[in-house]
Amino acid sequence: MEFSAQQIADLLNGTVEGNPDVKISAFAKIEEGKPEALSFLANLKYEHHLYTTEAGVVLVNHDFVPSAPVRTTLIRVANAYAALAVLLDLSDQSKKKKTGIDSTAFIHSSVSMGGDCYVGNFAYIGENVKIGDNCNVYPHAYIGENVTIGNNCILYPHTTIYEGCVIGNNCILHAGSVVGSDGFGFAPEEGHYKKIPQLGNVVLEDDVEIGANTTIDRAVMDSTIIRKGVKLDNLVQIAHNVEVGECTVMAAQTGISGSVKIGAHCRFGGQAGLAGHIRVGNRVSVGAQSGIMNDVKEGRTVLGAPAIDAKAFMRSSVIFNRLPDMYRTIGQLQREIEQLKEKINN
Repeated sequence: MEFSAQQIADLLNGTVEGNPDVKISAFAKIEEGKPEALSFLANLKYEHHLYTTEAGVVLVNHDFVPSAPVRTTLIRVANAYAALAVLLDLSDQSKKKKTGIDSTAFIHSSVSMGGDCYVGNFAYIGENVKIGDNCNVYPHAYIGENVTIGNNCILYPHTTIYEGCVIGNNCILHAGSVVGSDGFGFAPEEGHYKKIPQLGNVVLEDDVEIGANTTIDRAVMDSTIIRKGVKLDNLVQIAHNVEVGECTVMAAQTGISGSVKIGAHCRFGGQAGLAGHIRVGNRVSVGAQSGIMNDVKEGRTVLGAPAIDAKAFMRSSVIFNRLPDMYRTIGQLQREIEQLKEKINN
């Protein structure tokens, strides 16, 4: 589909600077722009590309002030990145929708399924499953017995949902994600480990997105809960009986140990790890590769392993490279002190 710069600006409540009639039919990164493509500038680190880009239209923030002449047409909006997300979402919605039930899919006779659903090749839907309207179950997905899935959900290939789990509305589970596998529960007993049955489930509330090959373990009892609006990247591990608060985001390879309670609107960098049974307050930011061993109060930003206040960590990191010189200096001072003591004693 093709749109003019003015049509796009009207849709985004933006203003055009340049040619309002330039036609756009694709998206591109600003450094790889072509005349028919729309790009954006949200991070000023990439500003220098604006002055050489071939993109027909570039989204920028209202308050952006160019430092050199701009050849391309600009559309000024309140938030360039958010505006791009709106356009990408509209483009995604315009794609041809998959429909129908493939003949090779297994669907138990007791399944309740809403309207306009798609079930792909060799998908498995078990006994007493309930699925809402407008859901897509891609090939080789597995949905165990007594699972409930809301409306407008997408289960990509090889998604696995174990028995008894609950998925809300508007959830997306990417390829290879596992919801409801056994928690890591074993009791030491006479030189070996006895498995503790995991009898709970997993509950995903509305608008949750789970990345590829991410695993969320079922609770020992009750539920492992992922609250509304949570976004988990690929290769994230959520252990049994964890609760993740609303609109929290976690980057790849984050690992959360059992019975951790995490507040709302938290952010976790890649490879962050949390010890079991701790509490993390609302709006906490955890830097990449941080190791959290104790409770973290609301609003803090932490970094390091074990994690400490981020500003303290940054001040400490300045000293790390100087430690060898400081060690030699301390050794020299100790020797001088000993020499002074000898002189005083004599």
